[in-house]
Amino acid sequence: MFEAITKRPFWFNVLAVIVFFFVLAIIFFSLLGAITKHGQTLTVPDVRGKSVNEAMMILEKAGFEADVRDSIYIDTIPALAVWEQTPEKGSEVKVNRTIYLTVNKVIPPMVLMPDLEGLTFRSAEMTLHSRRLNVGDTIYKPDFATNTVLQQLLNGKPIKPGKNVPEGSSISLVLSSGTGSIENPVPNLVGLTYAEAREALSASNLNLGTVLIDPGVSDTLNAYISRQIPARKNEMGDLNLVRAGESVDLWLVPVKPVKDSVIVTPE
Repeated sequence: MFEAITKRPFWFNVLAVIVFFFVLAIIFFSLLGAITKHGQTLTVPDVRGKSVNEAMMILEKAGFEADVRDSIYIDTIPALAVWEQTPEKGSEVKVNRTIYLTVNKVIPPMVLMPDLEGLTFRSAEMTLHSRRLNVGDTIYKPDFATNTVLQQLLNGKPIKPGKNVPEGSSISLVLSSGTGSIENPVPNLVGLTYAEAREALSASNLNLGTVLIDPGVSDTLNAYISRQIPARKNEMGDLNLVRAGESVDLWLVPVKPVKDSVIVTPE
C-alpha cells in the first residue's frame, strides 16, 4: 500500500488528504446535532415542596439530572423538602440538564437569643426576624413604658439573652400596656412577707419598685415589709390612689412590724 501511495504524484496524495478531511468534517457536523441534542429542549417541572427523593425521581423521569446544591432551614416546610430549584419551574432547557436543588435541613441550627427587654415591639420583632426567630404570643401587662418588652419567653419560660435556641423558635413577648386610667386604693403591704407582697402587687397590676433591705435580713423572701411608698393612707387618713402599672417601693426587715405607720415622703 505504501508503494502504491509513493508511486502516485504528490499533488494527488495532497488532494486525497484534503478530500478525506472534508468528508470527515461533513460527517462530524452532521452528527453534531445528535451528539449535543441541539434543538431538543424540555420544560423543567416544579418540584418545590416535595421530598428530595421524590423530586429526584420526577426530574430523572422527565429527562434531567438532579443534584442537591445547598441546604437551608425553614420552619414552615418538612425536613428534606425542596425549598428552591435552579433552573426554575417552566424553564426551557436541554435534555439531561442538571437541576440544582436547595433542601430543608433536618436539624435546625442554633442561634443566640437576643436581649429584647426595653425594646419597642417593632424593634423586638425586627431583631427576632434578623436572627431567623419568630414572634410568638404577645402578653400585655400594665407598666408605664407603653408597648415596650418587659420579658421574653420560650415555651412559657423566661429565656436569657445569649442562650442558644433553635432557629425558627417562637418567642413570646410580655409587653407593657401603659398605666391604667382608673385609680384604685394602694394595697396595704406592711406586715406581709416579701413573697406575699409581690403576689399582692401582681394581683393589683402594680409593679415592684425599689426594695431596701435591712442589714439583719438573711432570708429575703420571708422578710417582712415595714414601710411602703406610696403608703396605704396619707397623713390626712385618706386612702392613696394608684393606677395599674405604677410602682410601689418597699422596705424589708427581719421581724414582723407591730403596726402599720403612715409614711410621708419628703417634697
